[in-house]
Amino acid sequence: MKKKSDKIYPIQKSEEDWKKELDEVSYHVLREKGTERPFTGAYYLNKESGIYECKACGNEIFHSSAKYDSGCGWPSFTEPVNPEAIDVQMDYSHFMIREEILCGKCGSHLGHRFPDGPKDRGGIRYCINSVSMDFNKS
Repeated sequence: MKKKSDKIYPIQKSEEDWKKELDEVSYHVLREKGTERPFTGAYYLNKESGIYECKACGNEIFHSSAKYDSGCGWPSFTEPVNPEAIDVQMDYSHFMIREEILCGKCGSHLGHRFPDGPKDRGGIRYCINSVSMDFNKS
C-alpha cells in the first residue's frame, strides 16, 4: 500500500466529498492510488489537440503536443504543461521503486514517471491513467 502524502495541497477536500464528486473507478485511481487496466483507457489512442486536466480538480497537467505512443498501454507524455502542475513522490509499493505523479493542486494520483521516454524529447515518460484525466479539445 502506498502511503498518503504529507504535503498540503491548495485544494483540500474530505474523502467523503471526493467520493461524492468522482465515479467509483476514478475515485479508486485518483484517491486510492489504483490503476486502470492497460490498453483500455479512453485517452490511450487519443490523437486530438488539446489539454489533459486532472479529473478531480481541473488542473491543467499535459498538452497533447507532449503525448506520444510508448506502447505501454497507458497515455504517455514527455513533460507536464509546467513543473508546478505535478508533484513527484517516491513509490515503493508492489516491491518496486518508482516515481509517482500526483496532481500539483489536489494531490490526486495520476500515474508514474519513468526514465525510458524518447531521448530526443528529454528521455522521460509520464505514464498516466486515462481515468485520472479529462480532455479538452483546442
